[in-house]
Amino acid sequence: MEFKSKEIMEAFNIYSKLALKGYEDKDEIRSYIVDDKIRELVNEFAHEVDCTIILAGEYIYMVPIAVTSPFHISNEELRRKYLPSKQQKNLYIYLMYVTIIILFGEFYDSYQSLEPTRSFLPMDNWLKSVNDYMTTLEEIDKEELKEFEKEYEYNWVSILEEWNALDDLREDVKVQDARTNSRFSFLNTVKNFLEDQALIVDIGNDEIELTEKSKTIIQRYYMDYEYNRGILDFMYGLERERRENTDASHI
Repeated sequence: MEFKSKEIMEAFNIYSKLALKGYEDKDEIRSYIVDDKIRELVNEFAHEVDCTIILAGEYIYMVPIAVTSPFHISNEELRRKYLPSKQQKNLYIYLMYVTIIILFGEFYDSYQSLEPTRSFLPMDNWLKSVNDYMTTLEEIDKEELKEFEKEYEYNWVSILEEWNALDDLREDVKVQDARTNSRFSFLNTVKNFLEDQALIVDIGNDEIELTEKSKTIIQRYYMDYEYNRGILDFMYGLERERRENTDASHI
């Protein structure tokens, strides 16, 4: 397909806006939607930097899909911007990712549904789900967990130890900040990151809901084996097994 210089410049202008902010209002870059040639060019520009373009709600986003992308948030940036000094380790980044998987799973019935099965989630429920999952991990023999570590490249033993080391405080979430070494405060740290990335919205009363951006990303990538390497099957397979064992014990 041949492109006119005007089309190339328009596409590059749109790509530049998306690269600068990570998103743009649909009305501001409407030619991306109505012009097939311009859309193809913008998508190619994004592909060259390991990104994809998604339309969600009133916005168009450019999202990195590989760690090689210059737009991917580095571990160093995550540590510096979000984690308190006492948690400046890559292990806490992995713990963040685990809690995010669990959070999204709460909205998608442990990733068994293609559409969200709930409209909002209380922070208490998120905490309980993470605690339940960690309890399931704790019931697995450490040597067996280490075998899982080799397969999924997650240091499950250390992740579990770090979570257990956090205080299981029951005070109101709002009074716990990064200085409080608690599980609630850690989830608040993760919540701040997700809000900054426009993946969740705080709707008050310690409740959060997903954005159209996060719904699109979850449906396209979180449920795809190419991206999650079976990690969802591992995590929620353990949870299903735990629930089945619990149900059986009551018979």
